[in-house]
Amino acid sequence: MSPLTLVSSSGAIASSRLVIGVDEAGRGPLAGPVVAGAVILCKPRPAGLDDSKKLSKEKRAGLEATIKRRCRWAVGVVEVEEIDRLNIFGATMLAMTRAVAAICRELGEDPHEVLVDGNLTPHGRTADWRWPARAIVGGDGSEPCISAASIIAKEHRDRMMRELAQAHPHYGWERNAGYGTAEHLAALRRHGPTVHHRRSFAPVAQLDMFA
Repeated sequence: MSPLTLVSSSGAIASSRLVIGVDEAGRGPLAGPVVAGAVILCKPRPAGLDDSKKLSKEKRAGLEATIKRRCRWAVGVVEVEEIDRLNIFGATMLAMTRAVAAICRELGEDPHEVLVDGNLTPHGRTADWRWPARAIVGGDGSEPCISAASIIAKEHRDRMMRELAQAHPHYGWERNAGYGTAEHLAALRRHGPTVHHRRSFAPVAQLDMFA
């Protein structure tokens, strides 16, 4: 899968001031990529936007479809090899940079501002980040464009993990998305890590030590 994916509609951008919302999914799991979503909301914006973690699967899937149909959106993906090389913080900043760059390439212009969920932005932390950015703690629940980005990121990553689970069925990734659940940890001890496990993360690294 390409590290960058962009699909955009012909829907109108919400205002003449171009604002991109960004959020990530997959910072904590033991396996799989980290994914960032970036969204420019359409007008009127989709109803019911909220932090993706607070939404039911059905509601989240419906909102994802609406966002993809009506808004501008992109994802940036950073795979396990880069996570282990950079560390998860650096990989998350890189995923956000890739997602924003993808939208900018499609639009042919840069945003006035990027709103990032959390307390830090990629500014000064990733070489290719060039846009004005503002971090908002809890932004995935308070800023609609970040909420939309969180939905795009989570749905995209969950699909990736379901696909990986077909080739590696022992770990329950279709249910736990790579997080360190009891089921996942038990399978790790029994079957060992796969190429999709983050070997820089302690539970996986400790197994490697005793392999």
